[in-house]
Amino acid sequence: MPEIQIRYDIHSRTFIASDEQQNEVSFQSVPDGEERPRQASVSHGVRPMQGLLMALGTCSGIDIVAILEKQRQPFDGFSLKITGEREQDKVPALWIKAHVDFILSGPLEQDKAQRAAALSIEKYCSVAETLRRAGCAITYTVHLNTAVTA
Repeated sequence: MPEIQIRYDIHSRTFIASDEQQNEVSFQSVPDGEERPRQASVSHGVRPMQGLLMALGTCSGIDIVAILEKQRQPFDGFSLKITGEREQDKVPALWIKAHVDFILSGPLEQDKAQRAAALSIEKYCSVAETLRRAGCAITYTVHLNTAVTA
């Protein structure tokens, strides 16, 4: 089962996504016109379908950061782990399941972190909606100040 890891660099406002072969892609969350340091990354070898899961995580992550900032919820760290399952013996083989673990650390309120994730996955994230319309069931869990194991 593919596994995507995404970490958020607070300083550069960049999400760095990696796949199971440690290929990396960076996604900027800096609004146009705002100057921030850029985070370098290598994006050789990422497969398109894994890239779609990376896009799901970073799209949702951008929403969550914005929502938490509006709620005045400071956080020290943010990462995501995404697993997915594709159709078997079909071409094309679409994603049929995706699960996102949102891993946050800092002095956040659990209910506000949970609400931010729900708003993103269920309302704001265009990638999540695109996957849903293609038949993918998306689930998520919010982990606050706890480690997530495989």
